[in-house]
Amino acid sequence: MGKRDREATRARLLEAARLRFAREGYDATSVRDIAGDAGVDAGLIFRYFGNKKRLFDEATADIPADLLDGPEEELVARMVRSVVFADWTRYGGEHPLVAMLRSSAHEDTRQRIREEVCSTYVSALENLAEGDDAGLRAELLSAWLVGIGILRSVVATPALAKADLDDLAPHVAAVAEGLLGRPMSGTTEA
Repeated sequence: MGKRDREATRARLLEAARLRFAREGYDATSVRDIAGDAGVDAGLIFRYFGNKKRLFDEATADIPADLLDGPEEELVARMVRSVVFADWTRYGGEHPLVAMLRSSAHEDTRQRIREEVCSTYVSALENLAEGDDAGLRAELLSAWLVGIGILRSVVATPALAKADLDDLAPHVAAVAEGLLGRPMSGTTEA
């Protein structure tokens, strides 16, 4: 098997794993299911990833690297784009955090969610918040944004499922300003 074939097989396994983990969570997904979806032998998962846990970690590692780049006043809008409106078809249309949440019965997954959410989203918001309880307000805003993403993609509530960024922008800006204590934009330049 050539290098291109190995890379293509590895990519198919990651794609199949993303969809399975997003839909079913870690426990309900077997390596045989993933391999079958990718059209390969299950032994290749162990060859390329070592074990199911490492495959899960790699398949759900997709927090945008550029999330924190740009004007501070547009951070919340960038988060909304990432969490609520990004094209997550690789994960069955849901943010990779949803796959991790479906697998949160495992302590190591809960710890990873905590680390990724806190070190990325919450930390950035806390740095923008003013006042003694900045951490609490940053977590409240983060919870609200994640909740919007879940209601829109997983639950598909009618109004949120139809809403676009422009529909949410004034509400997002108002809540973010109220919680962070400073003006925030609800939109970014596309």
